[in-house]
Amino acid sequence: FVTFPMENQELEATIQNFYNISSFPGVIGTIDCTRIPIISPGGQLGEMYRNRKSFFSLNVQTISDANLRIRDIVARWPGSVQDSMILIISQRRMFFEKERIPRGLLLGNSGYPLKKYLLTPLLNPITPAEGNYNRAHIVTRNTVKRQYGLWKRRFLTLKLGHRTFLEHTMDIVATAVLPNIAIDTSDDDPLKIQYCNNPLRTR
Repeated sequence: FVTFPMENQELEATIQNFYNISSFPGVIGTIDCTRIPIISPGGQLGEMYRNRKSFFSLNVQTISDANLRIRDIVARWPGSVQDSMILIISQRRMFFEKERIPRGLLLGNSGYPLKKYLLTPLLNPITPAEGNYNRAHIVTRNTVKRQYGLWKRRFLTLKLGHRTFLEHTMDIVATAVLPNIAIDTSDDDPLKIQYCNNPLRTR
């Protein structure tokens, strides 16, 4: 249920779905990281899990498709590890570098390095064309942010924090399967269910 598009037919469908969002061509995934709160694991390496916002966490990398499915996940690094470093040492980067993925681009934020397979926003757009590029990039890349929002609404512990031992917290990888199944089966978004069941909502 968590698979990256590799075959030509699936790649073409993925590229078309992303193009339909904001006319950005060639995109097969949007990449980002999110920090999942945990309790301090203690020990000599405990402080490695303290992130730049001063709470303990795992830094989890995912790649989203246009339908908010999780197509790739790396969930084993402490919160202090930079997003770009997780990509650099990931298997997915190796696949791109060795051209084992036939075609397609990833979109990431400005914290990632610019690569032939990974495009980031222009920091200081000047021309109308550069402005259009940034707008299309931001709107298309927003899919990975929305994916995180959906994932964390379904599993509030991802947002509020795990109170378990670190080895059990690593099992969050398993929860990445369930949102994909929910999308495939057209299960309702938890936020929509909460809204529809709220008797105080306005019409």
